[in-house]
Parts: sequence; C-alpha cells; structure tokens
Amino acid sequence: MNIDTPNPVGFRAAPLTVLVVGQGYVGLPLAMRAVEVGHRVIGFDLDRGRVGRLAQGESFVEDVDSAVLASALASGRYLITDDFDAVAHFDVAVITVPTPLRESLPDLSFIESAASQLAPRIVKGTTIVLESTTYPGTTRELMVPLLEAGSGLKAGVDFHVGYSPERIDPGNRTWTFVTTPKVVSGLTPECLDSVASFYGSLVDRVVRVKGCEEAELTKLLENTFRHVNVALVNELAVFADELKVDLWEAIDAASTKPFGYMRFTPGPGVGGHCLPIDPSYLSWRVKQTLGKPFRFVELANDVNEHMPDHVVRRVTSMLNEERKSVNGSHILVLGLAYKKNSGDARESPSIGVARLFVGMGAHVSAVDPFVHDAPRGLETVTMVELTPEQVSAADIVVLLTDHDVFDYALVTRHAKAVFDARNRFPAAPNVQRL
Repeated sequence: MNIDTPNPVGFRAAPLTVLVVGQGYVGLPLAMRAVEVGHRVIGFDLDRGRVGRLAQGESFVEDVDSAVLASALASGRYLITDDFDAVAHFDVAVITVPTPLRESLPDLSFIESAASQLAPRIVKGTTIVLESTTYPGTTRELMVPLLEAGSGLKAGVDFHVGYSPERIDPGNRTWTFVTTPKVVSGLTPECLDSVASFYGSLVDRVVRVKGCEEAELTKLLENTFRHVNVALVNELAVFADELKVDLWEAIDAASTKPFGYMRFTPGPGVGGHCLPIDPSYLSWRVKQTLGKPFRFVELANDVNEHMPDHVVRRVTSMLNEERKSVNGSHILVLGLAYKKNSGDARESPSIGVARLFVGMGAHVSAVDPFVHDAPRGLETVTMVELTPEQVSAADIVVLLTDHDVFDYALVTRHAKAVFDARNRFPAAPNVQRL
C-alpha cells in the first residue's frame, strides 16, 4: 500500500473533461468538487426529473448546497444531461450508479449499461473508474470485457481502468469528500498512476492498493465491520430489555476504555445505500465462488432485519399497558431518514417500522424536516410539523431518527408516551428507551 500526497507526480494538468455517470449522493459531490478544482464536468443521469432539477440549480443532496450547484452551472464547466449522445469526449469517466439487491441477488445491470454506453466513446488514453459498491472481481471480470468489446481497444494498454470505493457519509461535516482518504486501484501500474493522479486533484489524501479486487473488498470490509457490530448491539438491546439491564449505561461506560473498544449503538435497524446491501454482496460472492456461507454476515442480516419488528413489539407493549391496541391508535413517528440530519431515506428502517404500524391498523403521522414527501409505500402516512398539538394528539410518539432539530423537550412535555429508539430523550416517566 502506498499513500500519495496531493497532486502526485504524473498528474495531468487541469482542466480535464470528466464524465460522471450518476448524479446522486455519490456522483454529485464528486462532480461539484471536480468543477471547483477547474475540470470540465459532464454529469449524466437517467432520471429526467433529477436532471431537470439540477439544471435549474436545485440540489437534492444535503452535502451540495444549491448555491454551489448554481455556481458550477454559471461557470460553464458543468453540464447536466440525460442524453448520452450529448457526450462527445471525455478524459476521465467515473461510474457511480446504483448496485441494488434484487431478491437477495446483486443487480449489476446499471454498471453493465454504463460500461456498454461508455465503450464506443473511449479513445486511447481515456481513464475509466468504477465507484459503485460491488463484489471483488467486478471491475476486471465484468466491466473490462464490456469496455474492450465496445471500444475495440485493450484495457491497460490503450486506456486505463481502475476502481475507487466511494466513502460518502451524507451530513458528515468533518469527513467530507475532500477530507476523507480516497482508496484507489488500477488494472495495471500505469492505470493506478492515472487513477491516483485524477483523485489527487480532488482530495487531500490518496491511498493506493495493489489491485482492483483489494479496493473492491476494502469497501465491503468497511461496511461489513459496521454491519456486524451494529447487529451485536442490536441483539444486546433485545436481551438487555428482557434482562432489565440498562444497555445505554453499559455502552457509555465501555466507551471510556481508551483501547480495544469502539462505540456502536443500537437502533431500529440499518439503512442507507451501504449496510443493508454491501455485506450481502460479499456473502453472495463467497457463496458463489467458494460454496461456503459467510456466517457473520448472514447472522448480522438476520438480527438487523428484525429490529423493526422488535421496535413494534416494544411499542405494542407500551400501548397495552395503557389498555390500548395498535389498531386504531394514533402513532406519531419522528424521523423517516435512515440517519440523523439527512434526508436520505434509502432502505431506512424507519420506513419499515411505519409500514408495520400501518399494516396493524394504526393511524400514523410522521415528522421529518429533511424528508418532504412520504416515501413510496407510506402514502397513507401523513407528514406533519412537530407541534404541541400533534404530540398531544398521539397515543404514543416513536423516535426512529434523532435529527438535532427536533425539540425533544417539547415532546417530553406534551407526549402521553414516548418510545426512544435512539437514546435522545432525558429520563422521564413517559419515556422508554430501546
């Protein structure tokens, strides 16, 4: 492994023409940073509605202020399009498309489509980088053949190919795209130099690894580590409640140890574009290639996937203590995003909890200042403001995403009962914690 300084030797002087395929939570911040340092950027996305909003200077990503987007557009160095025919030339192309799971199987169709459309536009000296999360071997075994077949050129000889795992953490003001070290890899040493040179112009620190497979595994290792440790404390939360032990106090105490311990906290499940998906890519690859189960991942999946059920059981128990059933009760949910201070509701466990309440006949309202419309599948959930009237009208308030903007004191004063899945409320007679 080799750690580069910014702008390593061999960096091609800006401006480059950079094509970013996918303008979501990963692609848009990358595009804006590339514009900021002087590159010319073409942002491509299949979502015409998203393209239209971006073209009007309206950002939907918290990490990209609309003023930054407007400035990029005004500079003339940022073009947003949903038409690949508008892409005439590029020096570097970065693929940041989704890689969802379909019935527990990796869906790489977006990568395949992007590679197939890029291939005829590749010329000698072009650099192609995949950032989408996937299993080890995808770059070399899936993407490279598509690029070579469509271009008639040889990867590693005529053009450069590499993999660099995205490390975007929406809403994190300390570790941003620029300050988070960027892991880079290449098909050949020359490919690695080209990929490192490009990212060296964008971020503070570049970390080289010897191969694309190692870089692909790096991303899966990072998120599997989190997934397994979150599952550990989630299962402890279930058992601690049954044992009548304060898990949160134990976590706080354990966190005072300056070595050999890393703090993880329980919650209503896991969400976002990483934890519910990435470890399963690794588990699938191990099973497919080696014929063996990845037991840690399978166990973590089982624990984390059932946390919404545990939350519903706890809330049901609290309502039963007041001689009420979930059916017909008014439940006010605080937070639909998968993490605090973010509007990202992808794979959010909060949505799973709300759906379970709706399915049991509850009247569900939700407060989330970052999520403006009820996500798909929650059309019967009413989006409301956090007011004393809304709180007092609810039979129970359920905190699922602990946004800092929530007025927790207001809720404590006016709520009949509160279930706190994030340990944000002070101790009070009407509050129970996960």
